[in-house]
Amino acid sequence: MDFRSEVLRRLTNRRVDHSLEQAFYTDPDLYKLDLEEIWYKDWLFVGHDCEIPRAGNYFTLQVGDYPVVITRDRQGVVRALHNSCRHRGSRVCSSAKGASAKLVCPYHQWTYELDGSLIFARQMGEDFDKAAHGLKPIACETVAGYIFLSLADHPMSFEPVREMVTRYLAPHRLENTKVAFESTIVEKGNWKLVWENNRECYHCAANHPELCRTYPEAPSATGVQGAKDDPVIAEHWARCEAGGLPSEFRIHESGQYRIARMPLVEDAESYTMSGKRAVRRPLSDAVPQSQIGTLLFFHYPTTWNHVLADHAITFRVLPLGPELTQVTTKWLVHKDAVEGVDYTLDELTHVWTETNDQDRQIVEENAFGIRSPAYQPGPYSPEHEGGVMQFVEWYTTFLQNRLQGVAKPLTRVA
Repeated sequence: MDFRSEVLRRLTNRRVDHSLEQAFYTDPDLYKLDLEEIWYKDWLFVGHDCEIPRAGNYFTLQVGDYPVVITRDRQGVVRALHNSCRHRGSRVCSSAKGASAKLVCPYHQWTYELDGSLIFARQMGEDFDKAAHGLKPIACETVAGYIFLSLADHPMSFEPVREMVTRYLAPHRLENTKVAFESTIVEKGNWKLVWENNRECYHCAANHPELCRTYPEAPSATGVQGAKDDPVIAEHWARCEAGGLPSEFRIHESGQYRIARMPLVEDAESYTMSGKRAVRRPLSDAVPQSQIGTLLFFHYPTTWNHVLADHAITFRVLPLGPELTQVTTKWLVHKDAVEGVDYTLDELTHVWTETNDQDRQIVEENAFGIRSPAYQPGPYSPEHEGGVMQFVEWYTTFLQNRLQGVAKPLTRVA
């Protein structure tokens, strides 16, 4: 039996509502399969268009083996390009972010326009065709201030994502924000462990004292079931919808992405130690400024988000290895908000900086224990870990369908 058939057998025979077998969290070949069948084929959140507000602004990232550069061209179009020179393959942009009138390879100075077209390559002969040697493009889409890309040769349609999330995100006008602070941590655990930890608050009371001041531990707020039957959430939805804010829970049939607005604890308005707003200037005048809770937006495998009245926190997950995952957090505020006047970085970032570090420790201890020869898949709590079960169900069904050649993967919703 070949490797892919063996993985398919394991997925088909796995114990439902249990964690995965050890190999799915540790094995280099399974990690490579995740890259090939998920990360290199699906739409991935990479950043925000406010990070490249002007022509010539760019930022870079690494998706598995692919170095990528995101630019804004002279026509204002956001583009994703393979960050590999068409001469001998050197990275063209090596900085994490920057601004440049042209993209110039540091090796031999091949020079590219901001849209990736090659405009200068010295002494390449009379027959050299510059038009055939531009930086290779990557499918790129923007929606409500978010940038997504797909490395697939034939990407799936992005329109279902756009259709679901635009109404929810548009009132917050994230395209008119700026990144007030950015943090990147590396967690010594498989990317799926990062997501599994994120998808439940079963662990919150014992591990997240700062977050629990404002974020509800109720599984109806964190998971994928029971929200409409929770009277607090139902009342919150009704009030926000009456105020013109789409709020009710929606999930795509594939289980890959979903969005909903959830109340915070009691009268909290933001993720701060006091529960009060961290930023005096709101994100948008189109949003009521009190008691709107947090807009939760999830898109596997790369992002979860909290969008509040005063700021937004966005998270990007990128795999670095079988047991290594990068998590980048960005705090967005109104583009005209002034640090020291409208907000302080400590108050803005404290809760999630602490929570991120706590989650890093949790994931690393989880990964450490999973390496034990004694490890075997354990049962999830049906009351508290419905979100984890839904993620694992999405992952296993998605991978099963791709290994079987199914064009449109679907998953059950827990």
